[in-house]
Amino acid sequence: MDPVIEGAKPVAARAARQPLDGRSLIARKRFQFAGAMVIGAILPYLIRTLTVPGATLDPPNVNAMLGNGAAIILAFWMRLSITTYPGIRSSYVILPTALAAHGVIILFFLLSRLPYDRLALTGGFLLHVLWIYFAWFIGERRVRQKIAIVPFGSAGQLTAIAGVDWLVMKRPRLADASRCNAIVADFAADLPDEWEAFLADSALAGRIVYQVKQLSESLTGRVELEHLSENSFGSLLPARGWFHLKGLADFIAAVAILPLALPLMAAVAIAIKLEDGGDVLFRQKRVGHAGKRITVYKFRTMKPVEIADERRAAMTSDGDERVTRVGRFLRRSRIDELPQIFNILKWQMSWIGPRPEAEVLSVWYTSELPFYRYRHVVKPGISGWAQVNQGHVAEVDAVNEKLQYDFYYIKYFSPWLDLLILFRTIKTVLTGFGAR
Repeated sequence: MDPVIEGAKPVAARAARQPLDGRSLIARKRFQFAGAMVIGAILPYLIRTLTVPGATLDPPNVNAMLGNGAAIILAFWMRLSITTYPGIRSSYVILPTALAAHGVIILFFLLSRLPYDRLALTGGFLLHVLWIYFAWFIGERRVRQKIAIVPFGSAGQLTAIAGVDWLVMKRPRLADASRCNAIVADFAADLPDEWEAFLADSALAGRIVYQVKQLSESLTGRVELEHLSENSFGSLLPARGWFHLKGLADFIAAVAILPLALPLMAAVAIAIKLEDGGDVLFRQKRVGHAGKRITVYKFRTMKPVEIADERRAAMTSDGDERVTRVGRFLRRSRIDELPQIFNILKWQMSWIGPRPEAEVLSVWYTSELPFYRYRHVVKPGISGWAQVNQGHVAEVDAVNEKLQYDFYYIKYFSPWLDLLILFRTIKTVLTGFGAR
């Protein structure tokens, strides 16, 4: 099944699951994993054994085979964990997860001083990546999910979501949904007895049945706000263990990256000074974790212009005339955010999290949008789920949608979602998506 759909929580068990989508064998994860082990771990070992005399039980060759196998297992685990989130296709994370997994294995060999065959490790990495890309291109690239809708309650609203072939059922017959990957229903609706029996029969037949709310979140990456109640916030509490571990990881990463970032920051400071001689840094009061006011640092990208309306001054519009030439490049590449490394070192921000809003805008949004202040339950970040999905927004209507992305991030708060946002941030930086 498509990884996006896997992110939802099925009501039915996966027992006796049938290959309903008609996909080829190469599109199935178990086959891809087995092929990767043969091609990326065993094949390099056999090649070295055949080409190098006495290499059959040679420790470097054996260790390289075991290392490649461990890297493949780690890479598959990472991919399956990351691609449960919406807005991501498995092709986006093949290379990053393979690089990370094989990098971990190489680091292990360097630290442990165990002997290993560099050529076999390199060959295993290349063959692993090529095989997975081949399997995706042949078996998964054009696969679309088909989901049957039980036509009661709010389930019919799902048809507005693109990327899925929806079948609105006319009668409660399992045969009508035989070519569908799953079934979705609104369990809060008052279903007729025959449709209740249909869902029970579907579960007994091993079919996957989704609740409409979870499936909608999985496909859109947003948590709808209109129906949130006081009891809903229990499911939106971030994982506290990851919250504290993430803070430590953020600090260590900032300490490690700062020496590399300082020369770039110095060059940017010189460019800003040469353009108009103004201040290098822009300091702004924003709202951080738990509603605390913090001073956020950025490279100045705009001309200092007096605007009477505080709220309007805090917004940036498309083609804003205040943006300087250097500023346009800094905004597009997101380099203007680099000074926020110092906010991370002060434990005020994270690398990944909801973007901190200017205090004047935060007060406005809180007065207009229900539950807005709840986004401060986690640390704000330099990049976030809303930024990689939606880009920069400021008007209330767009901020309402942004808040839905922020709540999704809080609800599914995990290292895997952070890693996915990191991968997509790299793509965002390269494309300039959402910059103003």
